[in-house]
Formats: sequence, structure tokens, C-alpha cells
Amino acid sequence: MQWIQSLPDGWSIYVWMIAGAAIIIAAIFAIRWAHQNEQFDEDIKYLVFDENDRDKMSPEDFAKSREVVKQQIKRREEVLKERAAHLGRHEKG
Repeated sequence: MQWIQSLPDGWSIYVWMIAGAAIIIAAIFAIRWAHQNEQFDEDIKYLVFDENDRDKMSPEDFAKSREVVKQQIKRREEVLKERAAHLGRHEKG
């Protein structure tokens, strides 16, 4: 710890700058991951509803929620097929 006291004045700003840059880089990677994994979908709010919520919603909202669920199931199946095909290529290669 003696070496910290031997540093010239103003060295701590560089530590803060490095920490800030690391946080910004981490945020960029997190946003990139979220975008690639379809996390910015406005209709995601409808996924929390199921058939038991029919009486709590307007008919239009309930129909929209069922449509969104069907789309999500279809997209999930597509992603699983893509992953299986991707893994199959790597096992052969």
C-alpha cells in the first residue's frame, strides 16, 4: 500500500476514467446482446397473459396476446432448429 501513497497527485482520475470506459463498453455489449436476442419487442408485454386472463382484458388485447404467443412459439421453434443445425455442422467439422 506504500506505493499508492508514492503516486503523484491526480492519479485517481485515471482509475475513474478506466472504470467509466469499462462500464460504457459493458453497456454497449449488453445492448448488442439484447438486440441480437430480440429483447426490444414491444409486444413482449403480452407474454405474461394466458387463457385465464380473458376476463381481465378487452377482446382486442386478448386476441393480440394469443397472436403474440403463437408468434413466440413459432420463433422459438425456428431458433431451436437453427441451433440444432448449427451444432450439427460443428460436430461434423
